[in-house]
Amino acid sequence: MSTATDIVRHEWANGYRRFESERETPAHYRALLAQIEAITEELRRRVGGVYLLDELVAEYGRADVWGHHVLTELEPPDRWAPGLSTAVDAAFYLYARGAQDYEP
Repeated sequence: MSTATDIVRHEWANGYRRFESERETPAHYRALLAQIEAITEELRRRVGGVYLLDELVAEYGRADVWGHHVLTELEPPDRWAPGLSTAVDAAFYLYARGAQDYEP
């Protein structure tokens, strides 16, 4: 695994921690959960069910563009804009676990 992949995985882990820290703010947590689910669904379409971490990292480089679009399609309470980077990072963190070359 490349150093770049390690750095990105660190970003994903930080995003997941930010997501978990929002449990104390239920409205934010619910919005982030909806965002993560929508982003994960889009990841399934884009990356598929069989993939390597490097492929996921490549898609992450494009996620700012399509992630914003995914969020605009959510219902208003779930469009919590400050959650975009957290939701993207957390979704990628969770989705990475399914990579063929995933190692904790």
